[in-house]
Amino acid sequence: MYSMIYVTVSGVEEAKKIAKILLNEKIVACANIIPVMESIYWWEGDLEEDVESILLLKTSSELVDKVIDRVKDIHSYQTPCVLEIQIKKGSQDYLDWLENALK
Repeated sequence: MYSMIYVTVSGVEEAKKIAKILLNEKIVACANIIPVMESIYWWEGDLEEDVESILLLKTSSELVDKVIDRVKDIHSYQTPCVLEIQIKKGSQDYLDWLENALK
């Protein structure tokens, strides 16, 4: 079983920093960065508006807890958004590649 982890970050530089650390630790196989999104959210009683980036991480489901813990260690936010999205199906060639990339 595989998972994608959705992470919001302060910008592209932070996304690259987190991605490279996790890739070098071999706990994710691939990282995608979506450079710009607008976020509107409640924080400490105030409605906030921000520009952030999205970091998408692909890994095996067995490594999700480790990835979440590492992202929280590295991330600049006090309460980062780090969410698992389970991959139920996909291209078998891609899933085989993903498995091999984590070895």
